[in-house]
Amino acid sequence: MTNPLLAPWTGAFALPPFAEIRDEDFAPAFDAALHAARLRIGEIARDPSTPTFANTIEALELAEGDLDRVAGVFYNLASADANPAREALMRDLAPKMAAFSSEVTMNAALYARIKALEAARETLGLDPEQLRVLDLYARMFTRAGAELPGNARERMAAVKERLAVLGTKFTQNLLADEREWSLDLAPEDLEGLPAFVVDGMATAAQERGRAGHTLTLSRSLIVPFLQFSARRALRETAYRAWVARGEMGGETDNRAIAAEILALRDERAKLLGFASFADFKLEPEMAKTPAAVRDLLMRVWAPARAKAEADSAVLERMMHADGVNGTLEPWDWRYYSEKRRLAEHALDEAEIKEFFSLDAMIEASFETANRLFGLEFRPLDIPLYHPDARAWEVTRGGRHLAVFIGDYFARGSKRSGAWCSTMRGQRKLGGDVRPIVVNICNFAKGDPALLSYDDARTLFHEFGHALHQMLSDVTHPFISGTSVARDFVELPSQLYEHWLEVPEVLTRHARHWKTGAPIPDDLRDRLLAAGTYDQGFATVEYVASALVDLAFHEGPAPADPMAKQAEVLAALGMPHAILMRHATPHFAHVFSGDGYSSGYYSYMWSEVMDADAFAAFEEAGDAFDPATAAKLEEFILSKGGSETAEALYTAFRGRMPGVEALLKGRGLLDAA
Repeated sequence: MTNPLLAPWTGAFALPPFAEIRDEDFAPAFDAALHAARLRIGEIARDPSTPTFANTIEALELAEGDLDRVAGVFYNLASADANPAREALMRDLAPKMAAFSSEVTMNAALYARIKALEAARETLGLDPEQLRVLDLYARMFTRAGAELPGNARERMAAVKERLAVLGTKFTQNLLADEREWSLDLAPEDLEGLPAFVVDGMATAAQERGRAGHTLTLSRSLIVPFLQFSARRALRETAYRAWVARGEMGGETDNRAIAAEILALRDERAKLLGFASFADFKLEPEMAKTPAAVRDLLMRVWAPARAKAEADSAVLERMMHADGVNGTLEPWDWRYYSEKRRLAEHALDEAEIKEFFSLDAMIEASFETANRLFGLEFRPLDIPLYHPDARAWEVTRGGRHLAVFIGDYFARGSKRSGAWCSTMRGQRKLGGDVRPIVVNICNFAKGDPALLSYDDARTLFHEFGHALHQMLSDVTHPFISGTSVARDFVELPSQLYEHWLEVPEVLTRHARHWKTGAPIPDDLRDRLLAAGTYDQGFATVEYVASALVDLAFHEGPAPADPMAKQAEVLAALGMPHAILMRHATPHFAHVFSGDGYSSGYYSYMWSEVMDADAFAAFEEAGDAFDPATAAKLEEFILSKGGSETAEALYTAFRGRMPGVEALLKGRGLLDAA
């Protein structure tokens, strides 16, 4: 039988034939795709003709088509719907894929062709996009070790293979800890919990074949439990389990893995002549240097810490008034902060959620994209990889632009967090190829599913990434969509969050799930007025994580990362009742792969721009100003990595922004 992953996909929009794909199809499909890619790349490297952009760069762009197709399906499924077979194959593939990457980027004949093109770049008649792609290919090969001598090349390949294995192991350990821990609650343990939390825990119990109510480590359950549970001892138990992911001992403990990853990264950077891994990693980013990153983070840290310490004192007094003596602890913060928010802003999370159904927020994100960019979304009734997933065709003026898949509910087979990915990226090279874009979230199931305001913000955030993919309009896949500097990639996503705060968007879409009544004006206004509430806490836990990440990578690799983490936090004067958002053993951004290593700061770097970018709409007097939206699409959303991030942002805004808009947006300007 023909492997469905390798046969032509002839269904609607050339989508993967999910109904036909079996787990046992993936391994032979990868073997065949890798073999085909090696043959094509070997032909390019051995081509006796003079190197040209077409016979070298464009040929490389298309050489791994089968592999891209198979990997696009597999890695999405392995993250969103893992099972033992997929996890085993991920472990098997990690060193194989890393070895293949090293084969390509350390191929001397291939690199010689790219260097020849770089040397003759001014005489080749290339357009700006082609020149940019050529530069990026040359940089990729150099940074991968193409110029290293023999022994160093072999060691670099071995280091990258080992890093791939460790990153996969780190991810699977974390998923195992999240999947395996649960806490069954007695009826009296539900004290203080609103109906949506109780219902969510009942669903979690049913999914595990149990009666009653079960608390899991899904963020959509654990956070509201910590906000509302009146049982302090249970809050402590749940909180300690949540922050202990990856350090529970046994086979899933990630501490030794983190130490080895840091040592190998340091070695990788030194092989390439960099002083540290942070220097290596930041060279192609907007920040450029560890010093620039530290400067931004410390400018935000001081006012954020001052605000958090002041808030901590208020919450501790509230706790004492409840008859609980002692110091405010991390498992107390959310509980008393929720009480304070109710007292100061008359905001009750349970009341708010009644107006934020998942379907309404999906529609809000779609209509916002329609008003800004003219996009239309048509539901598709097609087989997908999981019953929870939904799909839409995205069009504009009748023209097909993309297929969008939304997979919104938490489950044991899905890794935690929220993300955007593609099963197929946009390109024009070799034909007009339109993307398949996927948004993954971990919201609690319900009938209907009701979101917190933060959940709704997450939905808008990930849809901002999706727009970056859908509206991509470049020729070369190497620079398509979100293929931009890491500290620029969060700009479209964080910018899109701002439209959730537009009053008319809330009035139109935040409707009571049962009556359909719009959110009352006074509740909407109170919700928006509290937009900077508890930003001391949120900023401190984030910046602490970013500074620990930077410290791990800007000097010699620490032999004991947990000791280094403690040292950094002590030097910062970390408030007692706040822990860093992602402790080392579950810091997936940093240790599941190289993506955000030395780069967790990038959310804040992008936030400097997103606050300034939305101000462009405010200055125009309309959050949906057509001219500003057109500029946003033309200079940022459609361009991918076809120019430097600085050039793209400056083309949109006319200048680069300062940090003041960020501090103002987080309510920290006065504290600064």
